[in-house]
Amino acid sequence: MKAENTEVKSAAAQSEKERRRFGLVYSIIVPLLKLFIPVRCKGKENLPEGPAVFCANHTHLLDPVIAAAAFGKRFIHFVAKLELRSVPVIGKVLEVCGVCFVNRGTADIGAMRSMMRYLKRGEQVFIFPEGTRTHADGSVDAKTGAVRIASKLKAPIVPVYIPREKRVFRGLEVVVGEPYMVEGHNHEEYEALADGVMERIMELREGESA
Repeated sequence: MKAENTEVKSAAAQSEKERRRFGLVYSIIVPLLKLFIPVRCKGKENLPEGPAVFCANHTHLLDPVIAAAAFGKRFIHFVAKLELRSVPVIGKVLEVCGVCFVNRGTADIGAMRSMMRYLKRGEQVFIFPEGTRTHADGSVDAKTGAVRIASKLKAPIVPVYIPREKRVFRGLEVVVGEPYMVEGHNHEEYEALADGVMERIMELREGESA
């Protein structure tokens, strides 16, 4: 019991450090972004408190920063490709801010466990289900990782649409849909649920969110 309490306290301390570092980096980077790309958020009332899995389309390197700017200073564990961890300075900054690195193209059990651990602590994760930047909507099949962890942890999925077109000095509106629950039991069901997530995201693009 004593060892368990020590582990819990250590995890809480680590989480608080990541939260503070995230806030610091946010206060530096997001104002700079907004100077060039004014970001607004539609559906801010749909941003939940407590554990949640945010899922968005992915078309540009700046998408995570744009999402963070739209949500306000909300601490979220963004999921990023493992290769970014090796980038000098940037990789370390991402790591200390609580970014979860995933090895794309593999069943990265370690990354899945990290995301589940965050959710169990009442924190939130942000995943791009397509797993990579895309050149056209619907050109890449959604991966099942997001719906798997949401189903297992009974955490809501929050669909988010980030406009594909980004222009300097032109306003950009990120759209947040209503949170909803998913439940799957096998690979086929998870694939269908993953496709459903992308459908909801694309509905936000058309203003047809349920």
